Formats: sequence, structure tokens, C-alpha cells
Amino acid sequence: MIDHIGIRVADFVRAKAFYDKALAPLGATLLMMVPAQHTGGVKVGGYGREKPDFWLHETGDSGEPKHIAFTARSRAEVDAFHREALAAGARDNGAPGLRPHYHPNYYGAFVFDPDGNNIEAVCHAPE
Repeated sequence: MIDHIGIRVADFVRAKAFYDKALAPLGATLLMMVPAQHTGGVKVGGYGREKPDFWLHETGDSGEPKHIAFTARSRAEVDAFHREALAAGARDNGAPGLRPHYHPNYYGAFVFDPDGNNIEAVCHAPE
């Protein structure tokens, strides 16, 4: 249903360093930087697996925190996301595990990114 989404970040370099590490276990990388002449000099970059679907837009003020959940292809990817995100400076907001109150196979992990956004990786596959 959603083709892409973007969030505001206070410091693009700091956010990029975090997302480079946190999204790597999910197979996502920075796929595109919008040329500065198209953004008025503002840093804008998109992450994804095959196309950019998660965008960072540097604004100097990240605004109200958001909740973004990324699809993991396995529970091992959820575990690796959580581990790498914490290593990249995230604050823990929920260790990897089953959340059957959402769905019987809902396996997720939650962290707060450098801008205070609640970032999640979730796998719906059984085992």
C-alpha cells in the first residue's frame, strides 16, 4: 500500500551512519542521494532493497517522533537489526521477541534512532 515514506532528521550525517548499520541486516542500503541542485542544498537520501522507499530529509529539526516498521525476511534479521542498531547508538525500546498480542507470528524488535523515532524490524513468518 505504501510506496515510500520519509522522515525529517536533524543531522543527516549522524542519521546516515545509524541507518547504514541498522538497515544492513535487512538488506537495505542507501540507494540514492538527491542532487543538491534539486533540494536547495538540503541533504536527501533514500534507502531500500531494490528501490528507495525510506527517505531521510535533513531539516535541522526532526520534528515529532515517528514510528516506522521495516519488514524483515526472518527472525534472524530482526535479531541482527536490533543488535546493529544498538551498536550504532540506538536506545533499546523492546528486545527481539514474539508479540502475540499483535499477531501469533509477530516477531519484532524496537529501538529509538538518534532523532527519537521508534524504529522497528518485524517478521511475520512462523519460526
